[in-house]
Amino acid sequence: MTMNCFSILPGILTIFRSGSILLFLILIISGVQVYAQPSPIRLTETVQAGGFTIAAAGKASPLLIDTADATVVRIAATALSSDVKLVTGLAPAIHDQPTAIPYAVIIGTLGHNKLIDALAAKGALPVAQVKGKWETFCITIVNNPTKNIQKALVIAGSDPRGTAFGVFELSKIMGVSPWVWWADAMPQHRAAMYLSAGVSIIGPPSVKYRGIFINDEDWGLQPWAAKTFEPETGDIGPKTYAKVFELLLRLKANLIWPAMHPSTNPFYHYPRNKQVAADYAIVTGSSHAEPMMRNNVGEWDKKTMGDFNYLTNKPTITRYWEERVKESSLNEVIYSLGMRGVHDSGMEGVKNPKDAVPLLEGIFTDQRNMLKRHIDKDVTKVPQAFTAYKEVLDIYDNNLKVPDDVTLVWPDDNYGYIQRLSNEPEKQRAGGSGVYYHASYWGRPHDYLWLGTAHPGLMREEMMKAYDSKADRLWVLNVGDIKPIEYNMEFFLDMAFNATLFKDSKYTKQHLLTWAGNLFGKDKAPAIQQVLWQYYQLAFERKPEYMGWSQTEPTTKTSYTTYNHFFYGDEAQRRIDQYDSLERAVKALRASIRSNDADAFYELVYYPVRGASLMNKKFLYRDKSYYYARQNRLSAYDYVRLSKLAYDSIVQETNWYNTQLAGGKWKNILSMSPRNLPVYQEPVLTPFTTDSSAVWGVAPEGDSTAAGSRQTLQLPAFDALNRQQYFIDLFLTNATTVNWTAAITDQRIRLSAVSGTLSPTAGKSQVRIWVEIDWRAGAAGSPLSDQISFTGAGKTYAVSVTGTPLSTGQASYQGFIENNGLISMYATHYSWSKMTAAGQWKVLDDLGYTGRSLQASFLQQPTITVTEDAIKKNNPWVAYDFYTFSADTPIVTVFSLPTHPLHKAYSVRYALSLDDGPLTIVDFRTAGRSEEWKQNVLRNSAIRKTMMPAISGGKHTLKIYSIDPGVVIDKILLTLGSTGNAYSTIAETRLKKDTP
Repeated sequence: MTMNCFSILPGILTIFRSGSILLFLILIISGVQVYAQPSPIRLTETVQAGGFTIAAAGKASPLLIDTADATVVRIAATALSSDVKLVTGLAPAIHDQPTAIPYAVIIGTLGHNKLIDALAAKGALPVAQVKGKWETFCITIVNNPTKNIQKALVIAGSDPRGTAFGVFELSKIMGVSPWVWWADAMPQHRAAMYLSAGVSIIGPPSVKYRGIFINDEDWGLQPWAAKTFEPETGDIGPKTYAKVFELLLRLKANLIWPAMHPSTNPFYHYPRNKQVAADYAIVTGSSHAEPMMRNNVGEWDKKTMGDFNYLTNKPTITRYWEERVKESSLNEVIYSLGMRGVHDSGMEGVKNPKDAVPLLEGIFTDQRNMLKRHIDKDVTKVPQAFTAYKEVLDIYDNNLKVPDDVTLVWPDDNYGYIQRLSNEPEKQRAGGSGVYYHASYWGRPHDYLWLGTAHPGLMREEMMKAYDSKADRLWVLNVGDIKPIEYNMEFFLDMAFNATLFKDSKYTKQHLLTWAGNLFGKDKAPAIQQVLWQYYQLAFERKPEYMGWSQTEPTTKTSYTTYNHFFYGDEAQRRIDQYDSLERAVKALRASIRSNDADAFYELVYYPVRGASLMNKKFLYRDKSYYYARQNRLSAYDYVRLSKLAYDSIVQETNWYNTQLAGGKWKNILSMSPRNLPVYQEPVLTPFTTDSSAVWGVAPEGDSTAAGSRQTLQLPAFDALNRQQYFIDLFLTNATTVNWTAAITDQRIRLSAVSGTLSPTAGKSQVRIWVEIDWRAGAAGSPLSDQISFTGAGKTYAVSVTGTPLSTGQASYQGFIENNGLISMYATHYSWSKMTAAGQWKVLDDLGYTGRSLQASFLQQPTITVTEDAIKKNNPWVAYDFYTFSADTPIVTVFSLPTHPLHKAYSVRYALSLDDGPLTIVDFRTAGRSEEWKQNVLRNSAIRKTMMPAISGGKHTLKIYSIDPGVVIDKILLTLGSTGNAYSTIAETRLKKDTP
């Protein structure tokens, strides 16, 4: 929580309100310093009244600390000195004794710094808002703090980490990004730095323990540390962890789950690691697969220690755990309780979840007895966590008794959707609950270890759902190698520190805008925000790592995407065009970015965007080569070349990242093919030959057959209400030149071009003609039946064009309308609604394929038994008016985010009703790692099709009733008869207001 308030004694505001000015004057006369600035400390260009000078005229104000304070305070002060030097070229000296100086920055922890305590005793600091709080600090200016110092900037923390957070908050105010080292984000140079008068009181954080899990580090952090940054260790060791811990402090985080893959030696392998953690005041923990701080992968030797089976090998296992408890006793630790297999696998020696319950409860007792013996006799004071990950959740659901003071950690499903949150009794537990969340993952159905593409809108929705469910004790983010997950990591940790800001879904984009502005300047921020947001949106629809339509565990070959090249305006090309636009934008930005920001821009913006674009093009161009070869298009050969070029460009960009970026600082940090999965390899191109005998051909939208293989060519039907636009492709089948012309009879038909030349030159062997109808021209109001004749090289192709001047017969109607058997509706664009005191559908901005989604609120109580009468009477609903022009039996397809039930009392249900008819209850809950779940998370969409009662042409209404909280609906399709398949969003079929 962040507070910007008066730094005054409690009650001063009451004094003013009551008019007791005399008492206020007495306080001033008695020496109590009373602040009248409500504003937070901020950077200024010039000296201001009551302000403070950090550096000016060749001098930097020294930093004062106390030797009795924690080591992390000196570490933070040293970093601050370096930050000031980075901005101004002047490095403040660090003293531990006050000297005769005009200005000083006093840094310390209440109760551990004599000077800070003296100022607090005199009422010069807002002690009441800081003392005794968790990780809270204030930054304020004090006049004459000692007889030797005229003015001081005071950073006072409630505890050592709070003090460190305050120091790094000052660095941020100075313009030094938390990513100054990890992403080479250089601050703007200033000849002088001044601060305004004011006070900042920040804390306590929303979530008590906030941190990261370094995981799957085999292709990035480990080889970089071992070969580039820390070759003396040849591993992720104390030097690397010191840099990680500083980053955590700069991001106001306090927890690490260390790297634990076989490629990395266990954290405790290097004695210095635990000392570095203690020095930086970082809490150490361990993952769901590492009980009692033990890294089983690197520390359990089956040959010498036997099976990791508590039933048959308990003495060895307990001795193994107890040794680590002793070794970690001097560190601040959160101990993971329980037991799984040696690595990410189920517990040995049990047949099923029910059999595991008594064994696991006995393990809890044994583990807690160790903590009593070596950490604290009152074991409830020792932080402990139990993570219900994968099969462990099944054990928990068999009535496992977890000690009340132990924190329950709820995991997501590895793909961003939290599997379970606390019910009402669980919310009352003393240990509270938390969340283990992924921004990087190795496993089925497919890894995403290359780029950071976790959508901020989804992260906000899921984590704020967790926060509202009282999961505020511990948040851990799986960040893989840290790079290139930088923004996801900062977004997550900012949310954990101050969740209040994220209550409004609109803040998601604002956070990205602020982040971009802090790094690259306010002038560049809007353009960078727009680029990155579109990058996340496209990846939400399909991550770059999933574009091969392959899977892993078991690993399958890549296959063709399901983006449609022939319907809906060529949705595959639309995705290519969107990435083309992003690439043009990042290239233009890169050319205009200041030289100081060049490396950071490449790491944080350019490489992720370009890499994602190239991966998409590699596969979509491959697909075009295949489909167009079947049509005998000469351009199929162009797409072979473009697909290969996209792959080669990924290789080049990644090589530049690893060898040239920041002078080679990041050599070995980035792999473009983690685990060497098929999706990362050179494109597999199906050999083909084309029949060139036709010379050239025509393919209208909706026709995927070879040129000349159909007797008639026809575009989908047009109408005056939907005002469709369709394409016709003209293409060479032979390496020759063809001059073509187009002729029409009905002047209402509009073509984007009526003549042109096809040539075998790359990119010119085909042309796309767009066709639309001007219903105001010519014989307005009459049906359309004509053809477009394309003539060239002695051949003529005729494409039939038909259209109808449809009407709803209702001049005021503004709802959805049928378009050739299809009605497309975005969930948030409902026509009308009913909300209730018990619950509502609420709009979530910046989430979903459509950019906004509807979420069923959590206000309702669990509905165990649902009846049609009760739902219709009590539950909130949204209604969508639509108009059809044909009679048929409609199929309603609802696209939801593949969320999981909020907790055991719920499922993920909604109900459909057409024209207030009978309800159909739909439940899209999935079990385990089913094939449906796999497809859901790969596409970020749960799809349910429901056959509805037959309807006639005319106006109708679809209602969607809320049943379970947390359900998020993105879009709805209603189909009458057969329509073309689409992977991405189909444009809404809404009546245009200016339609004739």
